[in-house]
Order: sequence, then C-alpha cells, then structure tokens
Amino acid sequence: MPTRVRHPKLWIAIGVVAFTIAAAFWITSQFVQPAPPKKVTIAASSKDTPYYRLAEDYQRYFKANGITLEIRETTASFENLKLLNDARSGVDIGILQGGIASNKDAPDLRSMGRVSYEPLWVFYRGSEPVTRLSQLKGKRILVGPTGGGTHHLAMKLLAASGVTAETATLIPMHLPLYIEAFETGKADAGFLVLAPDANTVQRLFQMPGLQLMSFAQADGYSQRFPFLSRLDLKQGVVNFGDNVPAEDTALVATKTALVVRDSLHPAITSLLAEAVLAVHARPEFDPTGEAKLFRRVGDFPITADPEFALADDARRVYKSGPSFLQRYLPFWLATLLERTAILLVPAVGLLIPAMRITPSIYPWLVRRRILHWYRELRRVEASLGDTATPEQLSQKLRDLDRIDEGIRATPIPQNFSDQFYQLRAHIDVVRRRVAVIRPLAR
Repeated sequence: MPTRVRHPKLWIAIGVVAFTIAAAFWITSQFVQPAPPKKVTIAASSKDTPYYRLAEDYQRYFKANGITLEIRETTASFENLKLLNDARSGVDIGILQGGIASNKDAPDLRSMGRVSYEPLWVFYRGSEPVTRLSQLKGKRILVGPTGGGTHHLAMKLLAASGVTAETATLIPMHLPLYIEAFETGKADAGFLVLAPDANTVQRLFQMPGLQLMSFAQADGYSQRFPFLSRLDLKQGVVNFGDNVPAEDTALVATKTALVVRDSLHPAITSLLAEAVLAVHARPEFDPTGEAKLFRRVGDFPITADPEFALADDARRVYKSGPSFLQRYLPFWLATLLERTAILLVPAVGLLIPAMRITPSIYPWLVRRRILHWYRELRRVEASLGDTATPEQLSQKLRDLDRIDEGIRATPIPQNFSDQFYQLRAHIDVVRRRVAVIRPLAR
C-alpha cells in the first residue's frame, strides 16, 4: 500500500493555475501605463512675464513631489502652440492666450482649465469718449506685433466691428514701443493684452491725454466670442489718489488656457491639476503687498473651457481631489502602488476561484488515471475467449502484469487507497478467469 508519495499531478494543477494568473498579469500589463517620467517641459514665455511666473509656481509644486518641471522660454502663445503641436519638441504642457486656437486646430491638446484673466486694454487719445470699437475708423491703431496674441485678438475684434485696413491705419508694433508711439503722436489708439500690473499698462495709465476705453458692448463681445469675459474695473482702483480710472470701466478679457498633450502621462496630468488647485487657492499680491486685480481666490481654475476638451484626469482631480493614496503618500510611491494595484486586481480575481477549483482538479486527475487502467483492464478482459490459444493467454497474463506494475508505479494519495485496492482486486479477478480458461486452450 502506498503511503507518503509525491504527486506530480498536483504540480500540474498548480502549474495550470500559475500559468493562468501569469497570463492575466501579462494581458493586464498591456493596458497599464509605464511609470511617470521624472521630467516634463512647459512652454511659457520670456522671463519676468505672468506666464513665466505662473510656470515657476507650478515648477515649485512639481519639485516638492520629486518631478522636474523644465520651463522653456518662448515668445509667448503662438510659439507655445507650435511646440505643443510638434510631438518632437519635447514640450508636454503649455500656457496659451484664450482665443488663439481650439481642438479644431489642435485635436491632440487637452485643457487643464482656464487659470487667469488677461484683460484687453484699449487706450486712445482725445477728449471725446470712445465706447465702441467702430468709433476707431479712420484712426491710427497700434495692434501689437504680427503673430502675437494681442495682434490676433485686436484684428478679430476690429474686423467684427467693421474696422479693417481699408477703414483705419493698423500699425503692428511691439507693446513696449507703445509709449514712444503715443508720446510722439504716431498713434491715436492702441490694443494691449497684458496683466494689469504690467509696466507698459501702468505707464499708459499715467500718460497725459490718454484715456482707457470702456466697452459699451462688452457683454456682446463675450457672447459672440466665448473665450472672452467681461471684467469691471472700478473707479479709482488703479490709483485712488488720482482717481484712475475716473469712472467704472467695462473691459473684455481672454482667459489664459493651461493645456497639455493628450499623450501626457495620466499621473503627471493629475499632479498638474493638483498644482493648479494649490497655486490658485492662495491669494496673489503685487510687489507693494496689495492684492492683484482680477485675481480673487477661488476664481480659478475655470473648468468650463470653450475651446479645448477638459483632460479626464484633471476633471477627476477638480471634482474629487487627489486619489486616496496620493493624499497620504509621496507621489512616486502612490503612483507605484496604483500601477501595482491594476496588475493585482485581475490576478486576485482569478486566484480566488482558482483556489476553490484547484482541490477538485487534483482528485479529477487521479480518478482519470485510475479510469485509464480500468479501460486497459476491460480491453484485456473483452479479448478473452474460449478459442484463445496458449500463446494468446500468456500474452494476456503479461498484459495484466503490465497493468499491475503500472498501477504500482502510479503515485496514489492516501484517500484514494480504496480505489487503488479495488482496481488491483479486479486485476486478480481477470487473472483467475485466465487461469480457468488456460487448461481448456489447445
């Protein structure tokens, strides 16, 4: 009787389960993102500009989480857009002026929301109030440098108001040169898209004879062009002592878009969304310690983007906050565990039923082997007959010995001992039948 024996069929069963789990791991791994990159690049603008300072704020947040955010200096929005559209540029994130592009022009870009206002300032000479752009017909108008964000917006709004190169003198010029153009009388009006604290804007406010246009049609422009918003500059807010502006002034403003390539790693997209929430949750102050205009805490990010689809990972973070693991663990550890969990879920899902099935697989394999020897025994018994020759009967006995030896060599666990002995007893029954037939053989 076999007692303690090794059971190769058990290892076969275990191997089948292990192979199934390994296959599940491999299939799942095809859908799991690789580890997030250690360095990503954001296209901003030149140093000491609002775009660059904003990128620096995000850079500090990334650094605190072990990721390098490299800032690439550019000439501003249109170059940023070009870099984002070029997969070989190495730029993953960019800051764009609202209104210069949309998913129609750049289908591979996704929005992280709008992160600041960029007011459009229209200064003009003269004592007669200008409240509609159509009043600028026949004037010499500074429209910003060709290819820049100011030029793009100025030309769009002027055209919508019936002001073209045929009805006015449109002068492309870099914004810092506006001061000289107004001082020397070379311009009657000028468009600027700049932050309120920009040096050029502040100097134009102080220039004698210049006035800031109040848009009587501000609501209409924001309705026609969804990337625009109406802003109200209250009386005296620029300079209370000199009462600048002298009355409440309606402005239109673009909303700065923070966009990413849709191929950006989801973990980096989520981290950027966290950076946006953190940066824009704190008040912003100018060098004098006063709160910046149009920078109220809680205003940004604006997730309703009229031009780019919001990134799914950004939407999740803005709605529910960081994932559970990223709230309590370092970024690299949280992402590692999240990726590992994706692999483990299907494995656990297979392992639980496999643990239930495995105990039944092994008995089935043992019974299958015993049934194999029973089939061999029946074949020998079925071939016995009264006409068998002595040589044939001798062969039958050798077949029975072979079956008996095969059974003895087969590892049979203790709980199958009864079937083991029953099979050997049945072999003896067939042997006795051969012994009865043998004297009758000729």
